[in-house]
Amino acid sequence: MRRSCSAQGGFTILEMLMAMGLFLIICAVMFELLNLSQKKYSNETQLTAAFQDARLAMDQIVRDFNMAGYPPANLFSVVPTSPQTYAITPVAWSPGYSGTPPVPCQIGTGGGGTCSTPGDYDLIVETRLSTDTNVSWIWYHLDPTSNTLYRAVVPKAGAGTDPYSSVQTSPAKVPFLANVVNDNTGLLPAISGQYPAMFPGGLPQPIFQYRCETPAGTMACPLAGTYNSPQNVRDVAVTLIVMTPQPDMQTQNLKLVELNGSGHRVNPVN
Repeated sequence: MRRSCSAQGGFTILEMLMAMGLFLIICAVMFELLNLSQKKYSNETQLTAAFQDARLAMDQIVRDFNMAGYPPANLFSVVPTSPQTYAITPVAWSPGYSGTPPVPCQIGTGGGGTCSTPGDYDLIVETRLSTDTNVSWIWYHLDPTSNTLYRAVVPKAGAGTDPYSSVQTSPAKVPFLANVVNDNTGLLPAISGQYPAMFPGGLPQPIFQYRCETPAGTMACPLAGTYNSPQNVRDVAVTLIVMTPQPDMQTQNLKLVELNGSGHRVNPVN
């Protein structure tokens, strides 16, 4: 009696090795795509966060400047005896503000002019906040060593007080916007090479640029002649160049965002 055996098919070792190799290749491609996706997501998240922070900071600066010089003395039937109750000027300046009489300094660009403030990286707005009864000094200052834009709200001091000295020593100064690189001389060669449109000529860029009111209309304060003084500032152009905390994870290039805005003083009197 004979028994017939049917042949059973299967994979050879070579076929199994080839299938395993193909599977490993597919896995490697999938993990690389996942890695690239994570890096791209991280980069986009950082850029979005930097843009949102800069936008919020810009909105606050513009709002503060729009209310500069409020309330002027002519809103009162009798001029108050206390200078803390009204704004004598839209922009408090130094040096000369505390003189008798006050002597306005000259506004320059690129470090020019005689003003310590207002300047390319310093601005003191004199106004009354909605929650206060007296006038305050609102100070914006870029610290180039930490790349941090600071903001301080300080009650306006009495006559004879220099506003710049008063705000500098105030504990009310708080970090307002981080990673502001308008004036980062250490990073400037790298970032100006990657972003030449943000840094024309490879030069630091001012945060604040001022326009003064003249009989012929508003013009850049350094061109306003005898009207080039903080008392005549009508508009301010604001440029914020903000760097993400980490470089691009794929290229290792620094990532920057630039936001431009402008403030227009609503009160036309002082």
